Amino acid sequence: MLGELYSFPEGTMAIGRLDVNSEGLLLLTTDGKTSEYIRSKKIEKEYYVQVDGVISQAEIEILKKGVEISIEGKKYTTIPCKATLISTPNFPNRTQKIRDERHGPTSWISITINEGKFRQVRKMTAVVGYPTLRLIRVRIGTILLNNLKLGEVKKVEKLI
Repeated sequence: MLGELYSFPEGTMAIGRLDVNSEGLLLLTTDGKTSEYIRSKKIEKEYYVQVDGVISQAEIEILKKGVEISIEGKKYTTIPCKATLISTPNFPNRTQKIRDERHGPTSWISITINEGKFRQVRKMTAVVGYPTLRLIRVRIGTILLNNLKLGEVKKVEKLI
């Protein structure tokens, strides 16, 4: 739990979620209105995604236009997003290894969304045939993961 790492003020909440297999930027607040605003479609959330296989530009274009995924058993079409192929980012290795070269090639893509449905990015890459192996949130609005040091807790007064 986060409370074991740092003594947070009462009423501190995470803005958005990262599931247990995801990594990256997580913002905390004690202001519900700020949380709601950041989770809204007004703020971009960018993820670096390692996928199984060598994804092509054709599949990236499909992701950009929006894909049909399932949310709680109901069909949902994601809104258009930004997606690009990127070179392998320089992140520390995970403590729990995902896989190695013996299992075949992988690709890295950047996906920037303005919505945040349950496991949306993972579902999007699976729909185009490239399951997510590693998911790292690198940006929320103008706040970048790279501006932080590993494990650093930083107080941000102004987000946008």
